[in-house]
Amino acid sequence: MRDGISGTSRVSDRIRVLIVDDSASVRQALSDIINADPDLEVMATAADPYIAAERIRAEVPDVIFLDIELPRMDGLTFLRKIMSQRPLPVVVCSSLAQEGSEAFMQALEAGAVEVVMKPRMDAANYLHESRMRICDAAKAAAHARLRSIRRPAPTLTVEPKLKADAIIPPLSAGRLAALRATLPQTDPIICIGASTGGTEALRTVLEGLPASCPPVLIVQHMPEKFTGTFARRLNALCQPEVKEAEQGDSVIRGRALIAPGNRHMLLRRTGRRYVVDIVEGPHVSRHRPSVDVLFRSTAHNAGANALGVILTGMGDDGAAGLLEMRAMGSFTIAQDEDSCIVYGMPKEAVDRGAVSTVLPLDAIATEIIKRTRDREALKVVR
Repeated sequence: MRDGISGTSRVSDRIRVLIVDDSASVRQALSDIINADPDLEVMATAADPYIAAERIRAEVPDVIFLDIELPRMDGLTFLRKIMSQRPLPVVVCSSLAQEGSEAFMQALEAGAVEVVMKPRMDAANYLHESRMRICDAAKAAAHARLRSIRRPAPTLTVEPKLKADAIIPPLSAGRLAALRATLPQTDPIICIGASTGGTEALRTVLEGLPASCPPVLIVQHMPEKFTGTFARRLNALCQPEVKEAEQGDSVIRGRALIAPGNRHMLLRRTGRRYVVDIVEGPHVSRHRPSVDVLFRSTAHNAGANALGVILTGMGDDGAAGLLEMRAMGSFTIAQDEDSCIVYGMPKEAVDRGAVSTVLPLDAIATEIIKRTRDREALKVVR
């Protein structure tokens, strides 16, 4: 490691992955999952950071899958060395015990693109979910912008995926128009969806909001048990209260609710009040929680009372739901390409006509404040 990290890239049609984990069985399981995807290949594996450094000197990978607990040098130290010497896309892959969540937050802050759980082989459905999450994370990381690293937009392997219809029935055009005309006017609600790069993007947005801001509902693609730590970290940094959402939580001013990992979050209206439902269900748009599920439920229950924001992330989750929000009269915002880590979800929303305006990340909080204040002023006049 004293010599630094060097090496040269080699052109390849497949995304080349370096796996760094001290468990031979985990290295083998990850290799099997990654090599089974036609867009990915395992370039090499390493049992510790020193071996990994030698692999990188010989050939630079497109993506590194990195465990946190490693012999001879811990994963966080190795990650910081990578990001300071030769930034590369890193996916932290570890067993997400609750006590380890703080380390994963530190990994994201140190420059990791994604956090995924190690594959478990004890249940067929869990293995399928692991495969999907691991392969998607590798592709997202390979196309992430890391300082000077910039790559073209990704092409995902086409797989069957459920839409939000699996959780919330769609509305006909007539019913949509009738609902838009009859929904009562209430206080505004802010709904935000994000994926790759979203942890820092959400921090930027929430830090720009005042303590008395309208209620905020957030879906960030994130594993189970990790969202609670993420919420606590944001709560310590931001003026509004931030918490991991629980079934029946009230949607109130000055509070941001983050959907728990591996559960969908829906908005439900009770008169002029709102609460959230936390539900089981299939993956929607390849994710659980899904941005589409939150956005569609918001369109149906809040209509023009809501404001929708779609931030950095790979894929198209949220685009269909944001389009429904806009059809119901919501003002909608997409993060611009230059400030995105991965310009996938916002681009898809823009292409579908779901976006009222496109803004750089550092301008989104200001726009939210302006739009919600204008709506509150209009409500007072009426």
